[in-house]
Amino acid sequence: MSHSTSNDVCALHDVPDGGGLEAAPSVLVLRRGGEAWAYRNVCPHFSIPLNYEPDAFWTYEGGLLMCAHHSAMFRFEDGMCVDGPCLGASLRRIPIRIENGRVMIEATDITKDAPRRSSCMRRRRAFA
Repeated sequence: MSHSTSNDVCALHDVPDGGGLEAAPSVLVLRRGGEAWAYRNVCPHFSIPLNYEPDAFWTYEGGLLMCAHHSAMFRFEDGMCVDGPCLGASLRRIPIRIENGRVMIEATDITKDAPRRSSCMRRRRAFA
């Protein structure tokens, strides 16, 4: 039997407007105004964190997140890579809701399923 509970991971105002915060282990929350999105903090290109230092996420124009390691660019809204080595791949989304100014996610969504590697990474390993 599966038991799902909500996790309060941070206050919305803790996430910089137009930026990101690692609100829980491997959980990146991005914010623009009153909107927020959560993803696993894992680049689909090499399965490594998107940030180089703790809570230092590089964002542009309040809508793009850049991987600190290979400069892949991801849209806040859907996590889609729009430029860089994993073009067309997406970040792994974690469903959230904003409740009383707090970012809430389902506990099962934090830990379920390991991050997936992009198909381009699988092909590269086949030839390595």
